[in-house]
Amino acid sequence: MSDWIEVCKVEDLKPGQHVVVEVDGTEVAVFNLDGGFYAIEDVCTHDGAEIASGEVEGDVIVCPRHGARFCIKTGEVLSPPAYEDLHVFPVRVKDGMVQVRDDR
Repeated sequence: MSDWIEVCKVEDLKPGQHVVVEVDGTEVAVFNLDGGFYAIEDVCTHDGAEIASGEVEGDVIVCPRHGARFCIKTGEVLSPPAYEDLHVFPVRVKDGMVQVRDDR
């Protein structure tokens, strides 16, 4: 398990935006959904492609390659062709900074 990694200042990640950072060699997409911060592994469980560039609809991200849908908040797969959930990383705000860590 890693230490907390600073992603950005809270004010730099506006609602509806996301940023991709590397955490312990893994690409992690951090989202601001209506002021709440969430982090998922930036890999679709269907085919291993990145997912962060997909369309966000509320708290759902749609894989840009084959259309699998996942809940950003929980990582839960919501539609095929994916059948495995995304890994969700712990996120916190400390001293005005969004932080994430690898808990795998």
